[in-house]
Amino acid sequence: MKSHFSIPRICSFIFFFSLMTSCNEVKKKEVKEEVSRKEVSAVDILGNPECLAMSYGGYRYTDHSIEPTLEELKEDMKILHAMGVRMIRTYKLLKPQAANLVKAISDMKKEDPNFEMYVMLGAWVDCKNSFDSGNGVPDHNQENEENTAEMDRAVALANTYPDIIKVIAVGNEAMVKWAASYYVEPWIILKWVNYLQDLKEKGKLSKELWVTSSDNFASWGGGGEEYHIDDLNQLIKAVDFISMHTYPMHDTHYQPEFWLNSEGLEGKTEIERIDISMFRAKEYAMMQYRNVKKYMESLGVSKPIHIGETGWASFSAGQYGDNGSRACDEYKEALYYKHMRDWTNEVGMSCFYFEGFDEPWKGGDNPGNSEKHFGLFTVDGKAKYGIWDLVDKGTFEGLTRNGNVITKTFDGNTEELMKTVLGPPTTDEKQAD
Repeated sequence: MKSHFSIPRICSFIFFFSLMTSCNEVKKKEVKEEVSRKEVSAVDILGNPECLAMSYGGYRYTDHSIEPTLEELKEDMKILHAMGVRMIRTYKLLKPQAANLVKAISDMKKEDPNFEMYVMLGAWVDCKNSFDSGNGVPDHNQENEENTAEMDRAVALANTYPDIIKVIAVGNEAMVKWAASYYVEPWIILKWVNYLQDLKEKGKLSKELWVTSSDNFASWGGGGEEYHIDDLNQLIKAVDFISMHTYPMHDTHYQPEFWLNSEGLEGKTEIERIDISMFRAKEYAMMQYRNVKKYMESLGVSKPIHIGETGWASFSAGQYGDNGSRACDEYKEALYYKHMRDWTNEVGMSCFYFEGFDEPWKGGDNPGNSEKHFGLFTVDGKAKYGIWDLVDKGTFEGLTRNGNVITKTFDGNTEELMKTVLGPPTTDEKQAD
């Protein structure tokens, strides 16, 4: 009997079946990848050395009112993504930068499925009459009325972009008492952390979203006993992890014992003295971490601790510069960056290094203020010494900032860079000052 299927028709059927099977497999893969992307949580990201963390501010001008454009934000995200950063930290929401940044990331993910970036969203919290507002002296036991608006925006953004926002941080150095112009008592931070945790319990925020506060090591119990109060103890129990700040660079001036310690430096060259001192800076940061951990565990609490901020300025014309502690230059910044990445990656902690790019609006009108020089990149996109190796590897090929291709500071001339590097002053030199 003659078959109803000719050879061409059989081939067509086989081709069509294969095509459909192939399309189904591709679709299944896409669905699987989409589900996988949605299931990524803070647990998967924090402490993962494949997901480097970075503190981010995109302001490029001395005028803080000039907001970075969406294209400028995307430009920065491409640069950070190229160097392995997968999670960034923002600071406040009453200015539009953070919301625009999350939108920019969302757009980039749609344009390129391989693009991956997550956010620890900061909600600014401060006290009533903060920053000498003219309404009276700061009242640290009452909060700024704008705090509610900050939290409302944080919740709205987290619900709009759950695939991007993985952490909300309530306040930035909002409890440390040296921040006399704005700090709040811990009960205020606790109130807002509990508020967010309650929204999670009620299903009004993703249960996968982690909540913390990002603050100085002392504020987390790693410093003086004046911080060891019940509200802080309850806060430590309420957060999903502790986000602590450590800044050995600042302590080279205020608490210089580790910086001016001459033990083991006898007969060393200046570079050897610098290298030893920077290793001690890392150990100093590790000590502050251990102090926080010890206090947390004294409460019977065991939860992750991550470095919410740490950094080292590359320049200072003031007390951290050549006429002060001599702490700031690109060589020391590079050593500190490497030490902190090595340590935190090894032990499985995230380190939101401060920061990706210099921000000229910080630190007032003095261009030599160290606050303007914490970036690993200059405003115009020059890579500082700590990441020259990434330029050599072609990591930033095809990327620009402010219209400039990514090049090295000092035109890559190590000899010129080292002319700016001074060893820490000896105790005798400091006494002579």
